[in-house]
Amino acid sequence: MYQLWSATVARALTAAHDDPLRAINVQVVLDDVSASSPVADGTYDTLKASLGTDTSRSSFVTLCPASRSCLGDPARGNSVSHNKYVLFSSAGGGSLRNVVVQTSSNLTPSSYDKYWNSSTTVTGNSTLYNAYVAYFQKLKAKNYSTWKYSSTSAGAQKAYFFPRAGTTNSSDTVVGILNNVDCSWSDSTGTHRTGIRLAMFTLTRQGVADKLAGLRRAGCYVDIVYTNMDAGTWRALHFSGGPRVRCYDYDDDGDSTTERMVMHSKYLLIDGWYYGRRDKVLWTGSANYSTPGLRSNDEALLKVNDDATAAAYRSNFDAVSGAAVPGAADNVTECKS
Repeated sequence: MYQLWSATVARALTAAHDDPLRAINVQVVLDDVSASSPVADGTYDTLKASLGTDTSRSSFVTLCPASRSCLGDPARGNSVSHNKYVLFSSAGGGSLRNVVVQTSSNLTPSSYDKYWNSSTTVTGNSTLYNAYVAYFQKLKAKNYSTWKYSSTSAGAQKAYFFPRAGTTNSSDTVVGILNNVDCSWSDSTGTHRTGIRLAMFTLTRQGVADKLAGLRRAGCYVDIVYTNMDAGTWRALHFSGGPRVRCYDYDDDGDSTTERMVMHSKYLLIDGWYYGRRDKVLWTGSANYSTPGLRSNDEALLKVNDDATAAAYRSNFDAVSGAAVPGAADNVTECKS
């Protein structure tokens, strides 16, 4: 977890560990900001007192190095452990096993009260669960010199674990995903157009923006709701006949000292012709579409092939896009800083 500032979560975790009738093993890997930030609320200290910091034991809390992710190469400069996932070996009184919760949300008050976030849960998929556990073990070990980007296919799901080395679009996971999209297909009912919907807090990776623009020019429907772009990605996606683009970055209470309302999710929905067949596919996770989110931060991305999940995210997308302020009037500093 990147930011864990929640007394409620800390109490729940320590109660699970400390209650002799439950005695649950609790293991937590956090970015250093969870302890060192000026707004840190003592959550880390609460966990430390209960769980300890010895990673060889069955319960612990540990921090990634200061100003660096657990697996990021220091040669790339500062980075963060930006992960946002929770694993349960068993839940629901034992009725659920191998539970993976992948979310875009930090565990902080503003993440619940001010930010649009999203989460998906997969149960009973031992291959997926074990892949996340293996990644967790590497995060815990903090050995960046042996780390290599990896992915694991697990039935209707696939997990991708970062950071990923490289410098070109050929090693950009999202560009690779988009390269598998065809913008139209035909069947017995006629010709159809592929829809691409992106909800993204930060979109500053030029290769991704250029690919989305190219797919729009090729005939795909492209719809984006975001909070931050830079000048290059903003320009690439704003042209006559271009994608539908909405910004969500709003001072809802007129108080500059409080958090703004933003779109903090990080998901991509493709509804149409993908990888040679008609499909509805979701990719969701912790990573922004930024260079650090690909190359230096600890991040996880989850692909889900499931119509019901895609429908739920589509509903969420329509809601956040409809609520976005300033919306289409996004030629403003806060949207392209």
